Parts: sequence; C-alpha cells; structure tokens
Amino acid sequence: MLRKLTGSLRELARNIFIGPDARAFWAHRQKYFNSRNKIIKAYHKLCCARILYKNNAAIPLQTRIKGKINFPHGLNGILISEGAVIGRNCTVYQQVTIGSNTLKDSKKAGAPTIGDNVYIGAGAKIIGGVKIGDNVRIGANCVVVEDIPPNCTVVLEKPRIIVHQEQKDNTFISYADFMAATVQNSPQTEDVG
Repeated sequence: MLRKLTGSLRELARNIFIGPDARAFWAHRQKYFNSRNKIIKAYHKLCCARILYKNNAAIPLQTRIKGKINFPHGLNGILISEGAVIGRNCTVYQQVTIGSNTLKDSKKAGAPTIGDNVYIGAGAKIIGGVKIGDNVRIGANCVVVEDIPPNCTVVLEKPRIIVHQEQKDNTFISYADFMAATVQNSPQTEDVG
C-alpha cells in the first residue's frame, strides 16, 4: 500500500515539475536515440516535432543535452539552438531562448555552453558562444551575451521610475483608429498650379 502511494506521489511530482508534454518529449527523444530501426526513429522524431509545434518550442534533436532538463512550466515558447550544449539538472522556465549567433565578425559567434545545475528564469535570453558556469542563476528577462563564471547570479538592473507632473492618458487605441485619427487631423494641402 505504501509503495503504491509513494509511486502515485512520485508520478504527481513528475507531472507538476516536468509536465506531461515535457515528459512525453523526453521519452520520445530518448527512444529516438536508443532505437536502431529507421521507421521507429522516424516515428519518435515526428512525435517530438508534434509536441514542440504544439508548445511553440524549438529543441532540435542535435542539441547536446547531458542530462534531463526541468521545465516547470512546460515547453511553452522555449528555443534552444542545435549547437548549444546543456549540462545536467538544469531548470528552464517558459519563453527562454538559448540561441546561437551566426553574424559575421561577431566577437561571440557560436552557441551557448551551459554548465550543470543552472537555473534560467522566464524570458531569459542567452545568445552566442558564451559559457555559463555550474550553479549559475539567471533571472527572468535577463539577456546574457558574456561568459558567466560558476556560482554567480545574473539579474536585471532595478527599474527606473519616471515621475510625471501631469496625469497621462493610457487609453488603448487600435492601430487602425490611431492611423484614421492621424490622417483626419493632418493639415490638408492644396495643389497650386
């Protein structure tokens, strides 16, 4: 009875911390690499592609991943370059980009190499041939384009507050209405000829 309950709790924890789509993706990815049969490999590749498409994510099978990655909020909007290397026990939140830089004459061309036990917050962007050390924390919405040594935390600067003397009108106007008002308020020119 206790073993059955422990198994159920373990399954619940897996669903909470990894999510069903992420779990299915990892299972198909693992089976893709373990299979020798071309038809079965193609099936698992197709399943991976379907899961990624459904979640608006891109994690190529060529990406070197040394161990499982935790996706607490699923695969939603995650992009990982095929040239990236990701260490063991990393946690990646939604809308993260781990992208390569292929611009000519760029100082940090290439794809990121991420160490073990790295935490990457929601919306973070890691771009180019940067090296992220072990046990690094990257805060939400940070843009990383330089190497980060081990055991560091990367955060954004504190937001700056601008005080206005008058009250601002923050009413939403659609672009079409904005353009119509702009055309209507613009001075009419007459042809003099």
